[in-house]
Amino acid sequence: MWRINISFILVCVFGVVILGQIFRIQVLQGSYWKQREDSLTVDIRTISANRGNIFSSDGKLLSTSVPIYDVRMDTRADGLTQEVFDAQIDSLSLSVEFIPDHTAADYKHSLREARSQKDRYFLVRRNVRYAELQDLKKFPLFRLGKYKGGLMIEKKEMREMPFQMLASRTIGYVRDVKPVGIEAAFNENLEGIGGKRLMQRMSGGVWMPVTDKDEVEPKDGNDIVSTIDINFQDVAEHSLERHLKEHNADHGCAVLMEVATGEIKAIANLKRTDEGTYIEDFNYVIAEATEPGSTFKLASLLAGFDDGLIDPN
Repeated sequence: MWRINISFILVCVFGVVILGQIFRIQVLQGSYWKQREDSLTVDIRTISANRGNIFSSDGKLLSTSVPIYDVRMDTRADGLTQEVFDAQIDSLSLSVEFIPDHTAADYKHSLREARSQKDRYFLVRRNVRYAELQDLKKFPLFRLGKYKGGLMIEKKEMREMPFQMLASRTIGYVRDVKPVGIEAAFNENLEGIGGKRLMQRMSGGVWMPVTDKDEVEPKDGNDIVSTIDINFQDVAEHSLERHLKEHNADHGCAVLMEVATGEIKAIANLKRTDEGTYIEDFNYVIAEATEPGSTFKLASLLAGFDDGLIDPN
């Protein structure tokens, strides 16, 4: 009877010890082990190649990739001492106050909290343009560079059309749902071959490059030269818009073909919005293709004239 009680007590003691250890690891030390897990997770990640440009037949740029940057800060950079951080955090907070909806006080609080939490990938601002980046590099702390000031810059690309709406639907875009236009049709040629880089997963599931050097350099995509003449395109769209407004039409399209080669020199598609303006958001030329019908009799007649089979008399 005495042995059974001792065994029961020992089992209870061991059970309590195990439960205590589980509580200590999951609750008291949970954040520590989570950070350890993140700090030890590295992987080879794909780096996108520079996408090729799309040109008109007369050499004008129809679609291109513009570099934009995400700016982050390693608040625990090796050369960033507490003394330097405290001395310049006020000036830095005032400098980055240009970001909408954030005051200098907001940034000062966020930066201090990030440093106390040993955040090595603190987001300062997304989608910074090149000119803005050059100014930002001059800010207090950031002008000390990556290792002394913690400045981290991630380059990415944003697609832009210099001529705005002109032939925008024909030029198209690539997206997860139903990509369209030249961008979609020649996506494999334009996108290039991605590179590889060793990256480390930080807290929040964010990946940070371990080194500045790629393991495998990306290969840029090819450029595409279309048959579109941007001058003809401009005339076609403005003429189409004028007639649509004149007739209060819901939508319309126009195509200009060079008959000697069959090349499409302009292709315009406009649709009326609820506000009464016209935009190009659907390719009616392609999507509403139908038999030419009686309108093609004129083309047959002209061919007969060209071949000498008939004459005007």
